[in-house]
Amino acid sequence: MGEPVAPPRPVLVVDFGAQYAQLIARRIRECHVYSEIVPYDTSVEDLLAHRPAGIVLSGGPASVYEPGAPGIDPRVFGLGVPVLGICYGHQVMARALGGEVAATGAREYGRTDVTLLDPGVLLADLAERQVVWMSHGDSVVRPPDGFRVTARTEAIPVAAMEDPEKGLFAVQFHPEVVHTPRGLEVMKRFLYEACGLLPDWTPHNVIERQVALVRERAGDGEVLCALSGGVDSAVAALLVHRAVGDRLTCVFVDTGLLREGEPEQVEETFARHFHVPLVHVKAADRFLARLAGVTDPEEKRRGIGEEFIRVFEEVAREHRDARFLVQGTLYPDVIESGSRTAAKIKSHHNVGGLPERMDLALIEPLRDLFKDEVRRVGEELGQPPEIVWRQPFPGPGLAVRIVGEVTAERLALVRAADRIVIEEVRRAGVDGELWLCFAVLLAGVRTVGVMGDGRTYAHPVVIRAVTSEDAMTADWARLPHEALERISTRVVAEVPGVNRVVYDVTSKPPGTIEWE
Repeated sequence: MGEPVAPPRPVLVVDFGAQYAQLIARRIRECHVYSEIVPYDTSVEDLLAHRPAGIVLSGGPASVYEPGAPGIDPRVFGLGVPVLGICYGHQVMARALGGEVAATGAREYGRTDVTLLDPGVLLADLAERQVVWMSHGDSVVRPPDGFRVTARTEAIPVAAMEDPEKGLFAVQFHPEVVHTPRGLEVMKRFLYEACGLLPDWTPHNVIERQVALVRERAGDGEVLCALSGGVDSAVAALLVHRAVGDRLTCVFVDTGLLREGEPEQVEETFARHFHVPLVHVKAADRFLARLAGVTDPEEKRRGIGEEFIRVFEEVAREHRDARFLVQGTLYPDVIESGSRTAAKIKSHHNVGGLPERMDLALIEPLRDLFKDEVRRVGEELGQPPEIVWRQPFPGPGLAVRIVGEVTAERLALVRAADRIVIEEVRRAGVDGELWLCFAVLLAGVRTVGVMGDGRTYAHPVVIRAVTSEDAMTADWARLPHEALERISTRVVAEVPGVNRVVYDVTSKPPGTIEWE
């Protein structure tokens, strides 16, 4: 099978509990450099085991001088690996190396002007005055010995500092956010100049590496792929097909929980366009039976995840040599399903929802990728735009867009409402600006209305539309009022059992994108 595939040397993002840790990792990858997130209490030995090409210390909500505040082993700064501290990470570095951090009362939040004193490595080629994004109460008031201060603001004396000979750099501002206009240039100078990296984390290289990894893992075994119809499972399927050819069989389980027209689109794309072996399992009745009486969203996810696996195991018995199951698990799925630094928000049916006993070993070629990276890989693989750029869809499907028990009648209702939402958003020409838009049925709620001079007592439908870059955070979309009016009018008129439409104006956090 050849030599084992060596992983790329990552830039490690040390997570101090910041809301921006995932964003830092994404920005590094936008610079075409591979990154991974690790918790702040990862030992020096474990850090070295990753073979890091660089280390970035994230922001965090604590004060570095408080008892029990997250810190870092000072040996990290003597490993010979370049380190960049951001915000809290800037303060952690200063304190660990003998500098001084204090609450001076000079808090800075939002857009702030910085003055460059000595551009050094990170700030080279930037104008003397720069706008950056700040979010801090504490400040570095004295840098460690050997560091030179490269920028300041009117309020704080050390907005940036570095010791290039030791490969140590730190900024109080957030270069990873779009509100720091030249922030990506600062990140690139750390990656390319300080770390000496090349921008070689590209879709082409990702495909080559994943194909080699799949071949290494699968050997000469038969492989099944869980096709849901979404972009994640579609890209995973094509990656694995490139690796093992006809030893892959795609299994499309029609759960009855899909959007309108999706089963037909899956067959058209894979069986007819890519000529990938496809088994279409029509199992709507089976999933409805499994969901009967279930109202708890976590129980829904667990039940659907387990039923998926049982279906695949039944198909596998017909393919006796099949030993592996491919899934389209993404990096945000893994983070949201719980880690040492991220609280468990909800189980993803293909991560936390898997049963403990499985007859198939997993292959997850997208597990380290963010959604935007998956789309670019899909384009490189030649996927049609209607698959690559379709809106994300939860693995449990419409089951988690019905708040309450899932029934055939309620599925038909929310499916019809969802179709209207998508049609009108496209008609308004704003679909390309959205991460996601969909309808939610509040099955356990009825409201009084009047239609045709008569009283109605029917369900409300919630419209959800958000903008996002990676689903880790999201803002509610400001849809045109005319589009909302058409959606409301059509849903009430065309979907029996609905007499009210409301619009969700909650961002993530505090809410989640899906309602369940």
